[in-house]
Parts: sequence; structure tokens; C-alpha cells
Amino acid sequence: MTHGPWQLMVAWTFISQSYIYPFNHSNSIYHHKHYHSSSQNRLLQPPMSTSSHHHPTAPGGAAVEVQPPPRPLPNFLASVKLKHGKLGYHYLMSHLLTLCLLPLIAVAALHLSRLNVHDIEKLYSQIECNLIVVMALSGAAVIGSTAYLMTRPRPVYLVDYSCYRPPDNLKVKFDVFMERSRLHGRFNDSALEFQKKILERSGLGEETYLPEALHSIPPRPSMAAARKEAEDVMFGALENLFKSTKINPTDIGVLVMNCSLFNPTPSLSSVIVNKYKLRGNIKTFNLGGMGCSAGVIAVDLAKDMLQVHRNTYAVVVSMENITQNWYFGNKKSMLIPNCLFRVGGAAVLLSNRTADKHRAKYKLLHTVRTHCGADDTAFNCVYQEQDESGRVGVSLSKDLMAIAGGALKANITTLGPLVLPISEQVLFFASLIARKVMDSKMKPYIPDFKLAFDHFCIHAGGRAVIDELEKNLQLSDEHVEPSRMTLYRFGNTSSSSIWYELAYTEAKGRMKKGNRVWQIAFGSGFKCNSAVWEAVRTVKPSESNPWADKFPVEISI
Repeated sequence: MTHGPWQLMVAWTFISQSYIYPFNHSNSIYHHKHYHSSSQNRLLQPPMSTSSHHHPTAPGGAAVEVQPPPRPLPNFLASVKLKHGKLGYHYLMSHLLTLCLLPLIAVAALHLSRLNVHDIEKLYSQIECNLIVVMALSGAAVIGSTAYLMTRPRPVYLVDYSCYRPPDNLKVKFDVFMERSRLHGRFNDSALEFQKKILERSGLGEETYLPEALHSIPPRPSMAAARKEAEDVMFGALENLFKSTKINPTDIGVLVMNCSLFNPTPSLSSVIVNKYKLRGNIKTFNLGGMGCSAGVIAVDLAKDMLQVHRNTYAVVVSMENITQNWYFGNKKSMLIPNCLFRVGGAAVLLSNRTADKHRAKYKLLHTVRTHCGADDTAFNCVYQEQDESGRVGVSLSKDLMAIAGGALKANITTLGPLVLPISEQVLFFASLIARKVMDSKMKPYIPDFKLAFDHFCIHAGGRAVIDELEKNLQLSDEHVEPSRMTLYRFGNTSSSSIWYELAYTEAKGRMKKGNRVWQIAFGSGFKCNSAVWEAVRTVKPSESNPWADKFPVEISI
């Protein structure tokens, strides 16, 4: 993709200056912020009740009702003016080109209205005299238009997707989780107490799911059990996807499978090919070890393949496998994944067929990938290793939040010029100049990403991650509600969490035609990846929506 000099200049200024406050280094994965959550997340709230105060010692023994003085209205005149002033400025900058062209159009229309038959005949004679030049220009225009149409990126549409919801018998409550951990016998008292604190502060609810092998007493993790978990998740999501889209699996031309910690032989992508008897010339990819951001990486890879292969369907399957990756040791940094990660997965159908435009839900606008693996601290912050006793687990560093902040800054440095309106880019550039010329201690202007996106799907990696993005991007409670509710209801489902969040937004009836969605995920390596979608129609939830048991809520009157 090519960018004009203005976008390149803005991108350089984004790189040269941090326009988002760095994450608080004191906020590690252990960070706790009080958060009230429920299965319906403030969907239904009773009206506020009013109360009156009675004076019991009124003359004659009668109760006298004393009304409290009315609350004074806040002095919001200044903020209202600022808000409307900023909206007016944003509107002006967004339509600046149109406003500049209007006088030129008016002058051209005025001149055309004054043409007579003699002027038209004179113009025709001049064209006849310069016929070769006119034909050359016309031919160049035709060649240029043809070259543009042949080389422009093909649009990629998201036809539909499906999120796997495990059966209810796999739900795990906190007391069951702790009781099974005690019965296992390998965790010492300190490790048990640590897991209890992490659970209480995690933001997870009582309805998340663990694989069948970990419900056994004692747990029975094995290769066979891990294969069963993978097949249940993959096939469960794919069956619902094929049912809702009514496509024949043999029509799939590209298959991208991502699972970070479980990579058997044959690969999981081959397991899918064998199950659905996919065609022999299908292009399959199996991504492993790429962490929770691999879902966006898989979409980006599928997008690139759809630029090469015409009239093709691509399926992306994102999941994580827990059965063989449960940690049975006592190292605290390796116990955190036990408390956060849960069973889940998603299957996504992408298409570059023009015929699918009208039935698709979304159009893919941008994918931006950022890799910080050149830095040793970032590379080691999420690391699979053995502890002192030889037990394998994934260790999470206390530097994780700071590293995630740096990766986010680098990612939106690239993403910002692609999605932010020109008004925000001008304000940021003016702020940068002011800081250079006037006062270097002046706070940098933080672009308002709410002007670029209507919905945010922030990877539900943990409460601290969601809290920090909400604060640093100045998002509202409604913007981060899908992430908080996904963490509460399903836990950290790794690379598939962003699809549960998108499904939540659809289930609440918030996705309207033209709305833009920002999916952002973090993963080992360390990586931060973004995908931007635009709704091509008002989206209604699919029958297999994982939130169907929660929404819509029926109210009896």
C-alpha cells in the first residue's frame, strides 16, 4: 500500500513522539482493580428510588416531610462549548476538500451555462484539429484505468464466523477449581493461596470451561485427551459455521489453523482436511507458538492468500489447547495461566468473491502487525520453560504490562495514519510543533480513536490489560464492555477471544451498517496485532452466537 507525503510525514511524527501515555510499570499481571460484573453487565438496572426525610418531633406529633434541597446543576457550559467546538472542527476538516471544491464547481457551472451553439462548434473543430493528441490521451486513460483495476487489492469479506461454546458439564466454579487443585496434591499451601487470590482478582466468572481431562480426579492429561479437546473445539466451531453459511467444505481454497501450544503430527490443519475431506489442492497453514495474537496473524495470512487466488473461500480456525499445558508445579509466575486460560475457539469464513459482498457481515480494511522480538526483555516476557522440578509451564514476566504498552504504541503508530480522520492528525501535528517550539513539558495530544472506531475488541488477556487500554485510549465503559464480559463469561480463550467479543457486540444489537471495529491482540514473542473491519450491513447475531443464552433478555410487564 502506498501513502501520500502527508501520511508519511504524519507517520514519522507518530514514530518520533509517544502520543499515548506509557503503561504504568507498577501495573503487572498481579494488578487488581475493583470491578463489579454480572452475567448481564448492567443490561437491566432498576430505576433509582427516591426517599424523603421525616422529622419525628414536629408540633402536634404529626410527621412533617422535609424535602432535601435540589442538587445544583453542574457548571458544564465550558465543557459543552469545548465539545461542540471540537465536533465542529472535526466536521470542518472531514469535509474540507468538498468545501474547497464547491467554489470551483460553481464557477465551472456558470461558464458552462453561458455556452452557445457557436462555442460548441468551435470546440468540436479544435478537437478535430488535435485528434491524435485526444486519442493518445484517451488511450492513456483507458490503459491507466485498466492497470488500476487489475492491480488494486481485492476486497476481503467476512461472510460469517462461529465461536465454540463447550457443554455445561465442563463449567468450573472457583470452589471446584480450588478443591481439585488441593486434591491433586502437588501444589503447596503457598501456591494454592496464590491461585485463590489470582482467581478472585482475575475478572473471570463462575461459568468458564476447562477440558474434560482436568475435571477428572486426579487429572488425566494425555495426548489422546488433548486431541479430543482440539477436535471438540475445531469441529464444534466449523460445524456451526458450515451450517450458517451453507457452503460446501470442498469449496474452501485456503485453510489457516492456529494453536500455540499443541502441535501434533499430523498437524491440526490436516486433521480438519481429513475430517471434511477437503480438496487436494487446498492451501493449508498451521501456525504454532505465536500466542494470543495469532488470530489476527491468521487473518492477515488468509488476506494475503486471497489476493493471489481469485474467487476463493478461506477459513481461519483459532484456538488454544489446555489439556497438556496445565502446570502442576509451584512457581507463581507459571501458575497464572492456570487461573486465566479456558477452553474456547472460533472459525471464520473469509471470501474475495464479489457475489458474497451482499451476504457478508464485514469488510476487512486493515491489518497491522508489530513484532518486538528483537528486544530480549520482550522476547522472554511470555516464555515456555521447565521449573526447578522439571515441570513444564508458561512463565509470565512482571514486565509484561510495560512491554505490552510499548508494543501497543508501536502498533498504533502505524495504524493511526491509516484510520484517524485528518482532523486528529492535524491536531497531533500541531501539538508536536507546539511542544518543540514553546514548551517541551507540554503533554502530547492523544488522538481520539473513538472518532476512527465505533467498537473495540480488546483481547481479554486479563483485567489489567483491559484496564490499561481503557485508561490510555480514553475509552468508555461501553467500549470495553465486550472485553470485560468475555473475560467474565469465557475467560482468556487466547487467540479466539476477539471473536467472542465481536459476537457480544452483535448479541447486544449494537453493530450497524458502516460501523468500524478494531480488534487488537497481544501475544508471545512479543507481538501486538490489529485488524480493522467495517460492517457492510446492520449485523444480527447468528443462531450459534455464544451469547444466545444471555441475550436478548425477555422482560415481563
